[in-house]
Amino acid sequence: MDMGRESRWEKDAMTVEIVFALVTSVVLAAAVLAVALALALAFGVSAPARKGTLVGGALLGAAAGVWRLVRVLRRFDAQRRKGH
Repeated sequence: MDMGRESRWEKDAMTVEIVFALVTSVVLAAAVLAVALALALAFGVSAPARKGTLVGGALLGAAAGVWRLVRVLRRFDAQRRKGH
């Protein structure tokens, strides 16, 4: 093995972790948006309030997705640095 170079296994593990982080962040963002949509429909709010709820849900969903993405990748990097 070359010093300072990543093995094929390490590159594959990194790719899998990146895909996992992306997929789970998209699922989390969609779930947050779905909750906002369900609340807007369940309470029968007016059109402007529904639009505001959906925009807020989309913003919260995007923030939650980014948080999940960063959290998973930072955790993976910390484990990689420890040698696990």
